[in-house]
Amino acid sequence: MDRPLLIGSKNKDKARELEALLEGLPWKVRRIEDYPETPRPVEDGDTFEANALKKAAYYGERFGVACVADDSGLAVDFLDGAPGVFSARYAGEACGYASNNAKLLAALAGAPWPERTARFICCAAIVFPDGASHVEMGAVEGHITIEAFGENGFGYDPIFVPAGQERTFAEMPPAQKRKLGHRGRAFRKMRAYLEAQG
Repeated sequence: MDRPLLIGSKNKDKARELEALLEGLPWKVRRIEDYPETPRPVEDGDTFEANALKKAAYYGERFGVACVADDSGLAVDFLDGAPGVFSARYAGEACGYASNNAKLLAALAGAPWPERTARFICCAAIVFPDGASHVEMGAVEGHITIEAFGENGFGYDPIFVPAGQERTFAEMPPAQKRKLGHRGRAFRKMRAYLEAQG
């Protein structure tokens, strides 16, 4: 099919993961780089769903195509759910992955393993050119390590061990992370929804 489906993210690591999760759909999956340069939307929602819908609507309306986007983050019980929707900018607006991880590990310094419980949460959203929308959620429980492990993945992957596993997401092959991860869980539901649309 020639119907374009835009991945509404300027994060190349995330776009690569979503591209793999959407592979094989009867849509022509496109990245932001395939379209003219445009500013990022302001992610000022107070929930993952609000931000995901905002991104999908923003890019979709700008280019007149169906657009999928996600908002995801890490909720740490010891920190009362932080960093939550601020996960990407936990250490500041222009921070990188390492800075976020370092700040989180510092905030958990001294916390014993049983108290380092956390979950990755993802909201996947699609907005169609007619304004119709659909969302799906995915989550994975786990623990925060005491230091970073692994070179794969991105974001908080080097410090998160999913429940029932002994390795961080960053120590896993990408296919295993997609299978176990929050984004994979949300976008498998989104795939099923899109496939049902024909």
